[in-house]
Amino acid sequence: MELGIDSFAAVPSENKSYEASKNVTAINELLERIVVADQAGVDVFGIGEHHRKEFLDSAPTLILAAAAAKTKNIRLASAVTVLSASDPVRVFQNFSTLDLISNGRAEIVAGRGSFIESFPLFGFNLQDYDELFSEKLDLLLKIRAHEQITWKGQFRAPLNDQAIYPRPIQAKLPIWLGVGGTPASFARAGSLGLPLMVAVIGGETHRFRPLVDLYRDAGRKAGFAPDALSVGLHSFGYVAGSKAGAINDFYPGYEKMMNKIGKERGWAQMSKERFIPQIDTLGAIVLGSPEEVAEKIIRHSNALGGISRFTFQMDVGLSHDQLLNSIELIGQKVKPIVNEMETQV
Repeated sequence: MELGIDSFAAVPSENKSYEASKNVTAINELLERIVVADQAGVDVFGIGEHHRKEFLDSAPTLILAAAAAKTKNIRLASAVTVLSASDPVRVFQNFSTLDLISNGRAEIVAGRGSFIESFPLFGFNLQDYDELFSEKLDLLLKIRAHEQITWKGQFRAPLNDQAIYPRPIQAKLPIWLGVGGTPASFARAGSLGLPLMVAVIGGETHRFRPLVDLYRDAGRKAGFAPDALSVGLHSFGYVAGSKAGAINDFYPGYEKMMNKIGKERGWAQMSKERFIPQIDTLGAIVLGSPEEVAEKIIRHSNALGGISRFTFQMDVGLSHDQLLNSIELIGQKVKPIVNEMETQV
């Protein structure tokens, strides 16, 4: 199983006045964390895409390209590319260029986006939410498959015998489908034979098993072999020396972030009472000592019928040093334990 980190390049919590110099520091610290992840043996680092004041990831391929020049082995991915509000031609060109810079380590995780700021920003109608994604995914896959294409759709100018450059080093640039809880999204990924990245940020992970089964069933009906249908899981997580220490580090920023977003979306107020079930056996959050975290990742994998990748989301107001320590523990402690536990299954 691959282990990874996903980051939204959060603006430091102390930068309330949005000082450019502090954002410079935040970006450079993020790049340092990617370098440390590479050195620690973490398999993949993903950068999200948001268009909000509290995140610095509106141009994720630029961050990934800067990281590519500083790293050697770690795979570099989006987390996720908001394809509905993007031009698939440009997305492919950007990630093909990243693939060249990184010598074949680029990946796309394409999704519809849980935040909607990009739609009005780039002139798209939210009423076309799913239609936009479906059409643009079709175009992106055609560009990946063919250097020269003719294509026509509803939301973009047609392409007439048009060549798309540059081409990536990888013969088939990896494109994952990032999904939340919509059954049609799981079925779509399966019918297209695309690897699936499931974002479970709350509740109980095993409840997603019927949706993962739907994905695998759709893939089987479309003629894809079971081993061609990969499942990844993205969840909140953090590793420290002990579970008590992890809670003390993680919870204050998590509570603040969830209540801020929850106020926008009408969620219930976050509290310690609501948090504790999330870090228990069945809850989505993967938090604790390296041994506890490894055991929970394996439990999540078993609950979903097997996963090939797990990525940690730790952007909850943790300090740079806390994040560095957790990343090192993930690569040097959690990954070997997970690998050992997998061989015993």
